[in-house]
Amino acid sequence: MTTSLFDLYKIGVGPSSSHTMGPMRAACRFARELEPRGVLHRVARVQTELFGSLALTGLGHATDRAVLLGLSGNEPAAIDPAAMETTVAAVRAARRIKICGIRVIPFVEERDLLFRRNQMYPPGAQTKHPNGLRLMAFDAAGALLDERTFFSIGGGFIVEDGGVSPADTTQAGIPFPYHTAAELLATAQANELSISQLMLENECALFKISARDEEQSPVEAVCRGIDRIWKTMQDCVARGIAAEGTLPGGLNVRRRAHRLAERLRVKEAEGLRGDPLVPLDWVTVYAMAVNEENAAGGRVVTAPTNGAAGVVPAVAHYYERFTPEADHEGILRFFLTSAAIGILYKENASISGAEVGCQGEVGVACSMAAGGLTAALGGTNGQVEHAAEIAMEHNLGMTCDPIGGLVQIPCIERNAMGAAKAVHASRIALSESEDHKVSLDQVIRTMYLTGLDMQSRYKETSLAGLALNIIEC
Repeated sequence: MTTSLFDLYKIGVGPSSSHTMGPMRAACRFARELEPRGVLHRVARVQTELFGSLALTGLGHATDRAVLLGLSGNEPAAIDPAAMETTVAAVRAARRIKICGIRVIPFVEERDLLFRRNQMYPPGAQTKHPNGLRLMAFDAAGALLDERTFFSIGGGFIVEDGGVSPADTTQAGIPFPYHTAAELLATAQANELSISQLMLENECALFKISARDEEQSPVEAVCRGIDRIWKTMQDCVARGIAAEGTLPGGLNVRRRAHRLAERLRVKEAEGLRGDPLVPLDWVTVYAMAVNEENAAGGRVVTAPTNGAAGVVPAVAHYYERFTPEADHEGILRFFLTSAAIGILYKENASISGAEVGCQGEVGVACSMAAGGLTAALGGTNGQVEHAAEIAMEHNLGMTCDPIGGLVQIPCIERNAMGAAKAVHASRIALSESEDHKVSLDQVIRTMYLTGLDMQSRYKETSLAGLALNIIEC
């Protein structure tokens, strides 16, 4: 285990973790490190090339805007979503960009931001992932000063070609490392810990490794960090429910969360609470509210990606609002346990739709939420593993074919369906004994192999499936 809860749950902006947040982080790192490399004062031009899925669906996922914002020195976690449009518009109007907020140089977008739609990978790259971008800096004579190739591997994670993810941390000092679900269960049993308790111990150890404030309690720090993630999710849901209108991008997709919420409120005000499916209707509202905010470029939390950002908060809201015994401790168990499951997918398979299809995004989110809900409701470690397995088992083979390259159709409704599946998976697991035929490790392996077998046209390229056939309807 090398990934932290706070790597999986990252605060950022929409519409895509892999196509917006990742490229923004890569461009920002490239720009910020020009000065330490001793070349910033000589830079007269920068050029970015996008490959694979970044090139094919980058315009719909706002990759072009992300690169401009990153080169200007902006990080997804810190940027004000309301300021993004004006920043990009200023660069385009002036045809100039201030690299990392320091050096102003010409920027001609048609020359300096290139979509290599006929190339899957950057030429000569060691890494083979369909979300590649190459950034280059030149002096006034056109000589190359610096060149770096990055890959956005899902969930906002980036790796430099031939390198390792900066999110990865050493296992030294982590009390309970694990690589598989079987190891996770065995380690927890041997130490008489729940999965959430085991994760808390590991997160506290990671905090001690990186903390600057030695007087701060690791447990309090981790819990406050989780509370911040949860509060950001709650705020996102509230904004999504409050907002009306049409989503940007050209599909003219209407926001629906507000209207659905209003109908439910009217039904509840009239005393029609006897409908047993009202809680699931609210799950739909919560999930759609988040993903409508994401599609609009708002503030969201990767869970584990932007495209799947609505599943986990929807299920967490379901737990908090519709479970009589819900409390803060249950929310902490929910997030710690869901992260433990997400780490298994991140490190043994993929959370990138461009690599394994939507089963790696909404499918993984569904599995995380199912396990997290089971833990929050007091389920055993075995029931948590079973719920996570059930959830993914029924998302296997799900393609990623967004219409127009936009994270809207089928993505928004798909999050609602994923959240409902997570609730059902948890209920099944809590009603069964811990014995089951298919293990979580087996279903994770199956998901990954299925993704590798999937034709690239169905992996976030908008070249097949709904993205192609909707045109003929």
